[in-house]
Amino acid sequence: MEVLFLILAAVALISGVLVVIQVNPVRSALYLILNFFTVAGIYLLAHAEFIAAIQVIVYAGAIMVLFLFVIMLLNLRHPEEGGEKQHLAQKLSGAALAGVTALLVIYTCTRINLGPAKENVPGFGSAEAVARSLFTDYLLPFEVTSVLLLVALIGAVILAWARLD
Repeated sequence: MEVLFLILAAVALISGVLVVIQVNPVRSALYLILNFFTVAGIYLLAHAEFIAAIQVIVYAGAIMVLFLFVIMLLNLRHPEEGGEKQHLAQKLSGAALAGVTALLVIYTCTRINLGPAKENVPGFGSAEAVARSLFTDYLLPFEVTSVLLLVALIGAVILAWARLD
């Protein structure tokens, strides 16, 4: 089990990095699908079968169809041409953000107490536990996410419509 977890974690990390560094947005979306499937595999190893199924159905299915729809709607084939200063600034800011993120991850991993394993909690990963948590503890983030996705879709349609004019 530990070897399988390490393999899935390595593939998830590598595909996550490839999502960010890919120039072609369709390839980036395909690496994101691979990342979603490896995360679903990690959920299966944690005995959270329902969460793994939802990961595949919602994220690898519905959300990725939405992303690919937006990519094709905007016709993103080549990156925008910009000056060398813009590319250098993007690379430097990306490196700085990656460094800050790495420091935050290291700090968090050294400071948190994970406590008992979540798989020992009765009902962990079941449909009832997920629904109860989603609609009580995480209701506001759930609603904000749905509004954010709606605004993103409307924005993509407006951008595509502006290109037609």
